[in-house]
Amino acid sequence: MTSGASSMGGRTQARSGSHGRSDTTLLQKAAKVVAAVFILVGILGFIPGVVTHYDDMKFAGPDSMAQLLGVFCVSVLHNLVHLLFGIIGLALARTVPGARNFLIGGGVIYLVLALYGALIDLDSKANFIPVDKADNWLHLVLGVGMIALGLVLSRRRERDGLAR
Repeated sequence: MTSGASSMGGRTQARSGSHGRSDTTLLQKAAKVVAAVFILVGILGFIPGVVTHYDDMKFAGPDSMAQLLGVFCVSVLHNLVHLLFGIIGLALARTVPGARNFLIGGGVIYLVLALYGALIDLDSKANFIPVDKADNWLHLVLGVGMIALGLVLSRRRERDGLAR
């Protein structure tokens, strides 16, 4: 057979490799997509036009007036954090436990960030990333969504008897 599958005892087994079926799980795929979105957002945060008030972007702090899509407060640090988070996510998504840890752990980090943004004075030096109310809501949704993906897709794997 030339498709990368072999027949053994009436059953077809797929070989993993460059020509065969990938053993990447849905959990890993979800983690890769989330990580890729973070990388994309990090890149977009450096593009004038996508970022309004681009010339007012600061490295960090509450005085950065740049806004991604005219809605979300960004700075150089904020963009670098998105890029780094995405790169770490892609690296972790190479394994099932890593993908689960990225989604659930990253979700917890984003919930903490949402809480932090809600509790600080957005005009103070404590807002070093910086964040605004739109960011806080987005971080809340991201946190809940990432945790839900990690838990649901992990349970699905366990239910299907595929846990490693």
